[in-house]
Amino acid sequence: MEQALQRILKERFETNLEKATSQQVYLALMLYTKEQMAHLPRTQGERKLYYVSAEFLMGKLLSNNLINLGLFDEARQVLERYGHSLTAIEEVELEPSLGNGGLGRLAACFLDSIATLNLCGDGAGLNYHDGLFYQKLENNKQREEKNPWITPESWLTPTGVEFQVPFGGFSLKSVMYDVAVPGYNGQCNQLHLFDVDTVDESIIGEGISFDKEDIAHNLTLFLYPDDSDEAGRLLRVYQQYFLVSSTAQLILKETVERGYDLKDLHKHVVVQINDTHPTMIIPELIRLLTRQGMDMDQAIREVSLTCAYTNHTILAEALEKWPMDFLRKAVPQLVPIIEELDRRAKVVSDDPRVAILDDQDRVHMAHIDIHYGYSVNGVAALHTQILKDSELRPFYELYPEKFNNKTNGITFRRWLLHCNQPLAAYLESLIGPGFQQDGAELEKLLAYHKDETVLRQLGQIKQQNKVELARFLKESQGVELDPNSVFDIQVKRLHEYKRQQMNALYAIYKYLEIKKGNLPARPITMIFGAKAAPAYTIAKDIIHLILCLSQLIDSDPQVRPYLRVVMVENYNVTKAEKLIPACDISEQISLASKEASGTGNMKFMLNGAVTLGTRDGANVEIAQLVGEENIYSFGKSSQEVIDLYDKQAYSSAALYDGDEDIARLVDFIVDKKMLRIGDVECLCRLYKELVSKDCFMTLLDVKEYITVKEKMLADYEDELAWAEKSLVNIAKAGFFSSDRTIAEYNQDIWHL
Repeated sequence: MEQALQRILKERFETNLEKATSQQVYLALMLYTKEQMAHLPRTQGERKLYYVSAEFLMGKLLSNNLINLGLFDEARQVLERYGHSLTAIEEVELEPSLGNGGLGRLAACFLDSIATLNLCGDGAGLNYHDGLFYQKLENNKQREEKNPWITPESWLTPTGVEFQVPFGGFSLKSVMYDVAVPGYNGQCNQLHLFDVDTVDESIIGEGISFDKEDIAHNLTLFLYPDDSDEAGRLLRVYQQYFLVSSTAQLILKETVERGYDLKDLHKHVVVQINDTHPTMIIPELIRLLTRQGMDMDQAIREVSLTCAYTNHTILAEALEKWPMDFLRKAVPQLVPIIEELDRRAKVVSDDPRVAILDDQDRVHMAHIDIHYGYSVNGVAALHTQILKDSELRPFYELYPEKFNNKTNGITFRRWLLHCNQPLAAYLESLIGPGFQQDGAELEKLLAYHKDETVLRQLGQIKQQNKVELARFLKESQGVELDPNSVFDIQVKRLHEYKRQQMNALYAIYKYLEIKKGNLPARPITMIFGAKAAPAYTIAKDIIHLILCLSQLIDSDPQVRPYLRVVMVENYNVTKAEKLIPACDISEQISLASKEASGTGNMKFMLNGAVTLGTRDGANVEIAQLVGEENIYSFGKSSQEVIDLYDKQAYSSAALYDGDEDIARLVDFIVDKKMLRIGDVECLCRLYKELVSKDCFMTLLDVKEYITVKEKMLADYEDELAWAEKSLVNIAKAGFFSSDRTIAEYNQDIWHL
């Protein structure tokens, strides 16, 4: 490696390891790593998987790739010999802006596991130039800026593969770039990213504004463009079709090149549709196959045996429905095929709940996936049960054989070996290295659950990670944290159903308690990290509330020593890798029945945090694994919540009017102290939302939440008992390895 790096530095920069800048060393390491990956064998097989997703939240790639190639320690040693730190070199790398939340991070973990298990499968997505957005926190508000990440030398490799993608009245050229995905001691797969060669970043104006109708120049600028107007919604249709048409053309091209007849497509290809964004791949594959001379019956049959669908949500707004007029304008060639698919679906069932085209002339994308795919999976046991019992019940009655559960997982390479090297090294010294490839091996740690030396060492490692996080936030945001306080962390997308607003009400509760003289046994540091979609007003109001509370507490000498509220700016994978190892209390407080699985809960658990959570998503399975004594559960059950929705029996106003404690917390949002700091309109709007609507039942669970959190903070003071809970969580995290998830996908759905 040393010789190769010296060679690259000399050829590229006329320098060497002794004199090179961090930027030059990073580029040399990246080019060396790309060379090594190019020599890895590509996974081959009779059947090939295409994992199609609107987002892939990859995170920085250098260290992850070095770990998977078995070169991480050598790289660190070589650099140290010449006065460089690998950690400092990592800081140079820009994080790819290709995803947003759990959906995209899951897709990235899955690609890692597919390659690690030596399965023949590639990802397919779009090459967004500016991602979702870069989040700036100014004047206690979120401001969006573009987030460019593509540099002249990057992980993107041009492939020379091009396709024409037809739209209504024009077509665009699609160019394909690859990002290599090496498995852990495995082979190498690819993430295919499609781009338009006419994209023009100079059309971005103030913040992230741009001409949404200039499709040729804007198509791959942003992930999830603002859909608060018709032009934004149409742009999403153009984006989605561009992704699926490029992918469908690639699939057919590669299938023929591999020597297979397209009439046997389903024997050689599996398409996993990750949520509804890539749904149009079904009618597009049918269109392309009929253009190749296949009749409609056969094309529909082949595609229906080729495509499988993962459902990630029961939220109505996330189950996409596009007006047929949008499709007539953007993709008129798909309209007759969708109408034919709808006609056939209505022959199968005349139940309007399962129609593809509804009485408002809207296309239900998930309904296409379920009628014309061979597998429908949820992503946690509870989520899948809710799909069968309520949200997709009419479909389950039609096609029970299609439904299955695949509880999500995370890759331990990134979320333990890389982000928490002290813990990974200590675990290896106790139980050997087997857990690095088989998560179930972590169970061996249970042999030490009463070993005081081990428990104290786990506490030491946690403390070390808290010191490291405090240093990072001081350097990056100028925020000073007390590493001896409890680190209580909630990081995820900002959405009302995830209930960051309930956590903010706890901050108000604690502030008022401290003002009364009821001081906590230990200071509490509440850390939030979240982006709100640009058009999601209430989500932005919640960020504003959190930032106003942060300022209020920070400027109060009576409260500041005992309570801090911190919002991490521009939360992303890189920051998650610092936050998760340092966490004591993992906040997983979504309204029961609304979070499909959560994967942050798994990352925190693996790193020894203890969960404070509702009985929602994968929290249910975490509780079953660790035992109720090693998790703190609260809140109404999913069935109770579903019943309240069904009967329209929930009234936040009644709770507010009937409970002085709740009213005091909610009223503080518009207290004169808050209004002096904050935007009156934002705070009053959020106050009214909670009192009059509270769509995700914050006030229903808030009192039990506070009670259980207070119990948790009291229990934290028993250092050894807490460390034992932490150890059990780590030991039981093996089930949540994405290697296990992907092995199940392959066994039950893909058959690669």
